[in-house]
Amino acid sequence: MNLKASNCKIVDCTIRDGGLVNNWDFSVEFVQHLYNSLNEAGVDYMEIGYKNSPKLLKGAESAGPWRFLDDDFLRKVIPQKLNTKLSALVDIGRVDENDILPREESLIDLIRVACYIQDVDKALDLVKVFHDRGYETTINIMALSNVMENQLIEAFEQIDASVVDVVYIVDSYGSLGPNDFNYLVDKFKKYLPNKRLGVHTHNNMQLAFANTLVSVEKGVELLDASVYGMGRAAGNCPTELLVANLKNTKYNVRPVLDMIDKHMIPLREKEEWGYIIPYMITGMLDEHPRSAMALRDTADKDNSVDFYDKLTTPEVTHSK
Repeated sequence: MNLKASNCKIVDCTIRDGGLVNNWDFSVEFVQHLYNSLNEAGVDYMEIGYKNSPKLLKGAESAGPWRFLDDDFLRKVIPQKLNTKLSALVDIGRVDENDILPREESLIDLIRVACYIQDVDKALDLVKVFHDRGYETTINIMALSNVMENQLIEAFEQIDASVVDVVYIVDSYGSLGPNDFNYLVDKFKKYLPNKRLGVHTHNNMQLAFANTLVSVEKGVELLDASVYGMGRAAGNCPTELLVANLKNTKYNVRPVLDMIDKHMIPLREKEEWGYIIPYMITGMLDEHPRSAMALRDTADKDNSVDFYDKLTTPEVTHSK
């Protein structure tokens, strides 16, 4: 058994990141089946949605309830907490800290704070609030591939001095490869020797699983994944691959396959995510997938040559 894999913990993000695909339109039955499946599979955390505040969100009324978890609603969905812990993500500027109960009154165990590099100080202020209320915490710095070295080192100083439990290496654009993860994990370990690390990968270039395995080998502890890879655009590292392949006797893949058979296959016929050529193109160019997502909503969705030419032409022409 690989010693390093033995202290890994899987954080399943199907509802939270997958919600970006279908506007969080998951039925309660879907979420309950997922929770029970993950628990049976031995998965450590389930990220059941965002804990953002509806009053601070555009379009909150049209989104499913997993976009801004309400504690009373959550108690109805998960009447009995099992071994799998619950996690929620918040975004800077979209959460009112008064909407977060103390941990002993909430079903949530872990609150993760996502931010861009320029907002690390704001993120750490929120982390402190959640930490003081008893939660496990992480900071997830997004779009790392676009961060300058000096910005990162400055951020590390603040993070190292903070109470945050886990620091995430996030490949928002799915543009990084195993060598990049090797390099980044080393850098994070060097500057944050007292912090545990996590990784969040995207599958634009079919590397989410490989990048996660490299991270495991280097002692990264929290591994983000989603069932059948469901997540924004190209999606994430598939939970079932980690459960099946981590050299850790406690994971069991069969319940995850059951979730896929009953819920993910039918959902994939209605909604699109995963390795698709326009997402590969934004990944290889180290760009946000929004342009590819927009293309996939048009009749030209498979015209990848035009799309590639548009993104790689140095002169931008504006059509009147």
